[in-house]
Amino acid sequence: MALSAFWFSVMALCVKLGGRRLPSHELVLVRAVLTLAMSWAALRRAGLAVRSPDPRRQRALLWRGAFGCAGLTCFYASLVRLPLAEATLLQYTNPIWAAVLAAVLLHERVGRRELLCLAASVVGVVLVVRPAALLGLGGTAIPLDAVAIALLGSVGSAAAYVTIRGIGPAEPAERVTLYLPLVTVPVTIPMAIAGWVWPTPREWAVLVAMSVATQLAQVQLTRGLQRERAARATAVGYLQLVFAAAWGWLVFAERPSGWTIAGAATIVGSTLLLAMRRVPGLARRAAPASGVAATPALVADAVDVVDAVEAAHAAEVGDGDAAGAPRDR
Repeated sequence: MALSAFWFSVMALCVKLGGRRLPSHELVLVRAVLTLAMSWAALRRAGLAVRSPDPRRQRALLWRGAFGCAGLTCFYASLVRLPLAEATLLQYTNPIWAAVLAAVLLHERVGRRELLCLAASVVGVVLVVRPAALLGLGGTAIPLDAVAIALLGSVGSAAAYVTIRGIGPAEPAERVTLYLPLVTVPVTIPMAIAGWVWPTPREWAVLVAMSVATQLAQVQLTRGLQRERAARATAVGYLQLVFAAAWGWLVFAERPSGWTIAGAATIVGSTLLLAMRRVPGLARRAAPASGVAATPALVADAVDVVDAVEAAHAAEVGDGDAAGAPRDR
């Protein structure tokens, strides 16, 4: 899990480096094209068709791709515009939105703990935005429109997760994985072409490093989910925030403010509290949920899946994609 957090932070670093000159839509398109090739190969190796035999699940797969595309696009845009630590931290609110959406769409119960976590995360976001600067009391506020984009990405990730939960175990992970890039490529092509900037050789190297880092992170996340239990997986996953802050300081001279640290403590505490709950009936085949950061509270639910499967000796984890751990970002 620690290696997964490190490689995902490298991915975020590469996005920010590439985004110095390249539009974020272009970064998303390059990432989606490479992911599409890998996902298509995996689908063919498994001998599966692209379309689901069930019309309802087929519609859900398209929604899964749409929500994941929105989450990925907004997350990359926020990485380009915000400091690394703040962009990563705001993405870590997505377990809270997932709990709310699951209550509305899947009729899952929301108790006092979930409501408390939601309120705490909202407070954490306000702290990250640096309210003193907004009120003219000193300091520098981060752009509110960029914060809104980051939060939209978090909600998109949560919506993709809930869509996967709604689909259930009937769809193979290879097919579910495919639909993120399958939807993202045609959606982002017009936007990327409209503002296309041809990458330099160094930028191509950054784009390749971005894709390689993501793939390495996925492999390590798979191994972590298969070997570690929920509580430790959740805690170790937060190393990504530490790595993001370190990269921001070393590469971009970004130093987290006291407001950011306070907001991080609030958001991390709320998602840890959410992650500690065990959700009945989660023992279903794992599948990837969205195109953004592998959030620990969702990873914890995925580890619950693995624990239940191992206890029942009845199924496999699949390819290790977590139901709620957005691995294909």
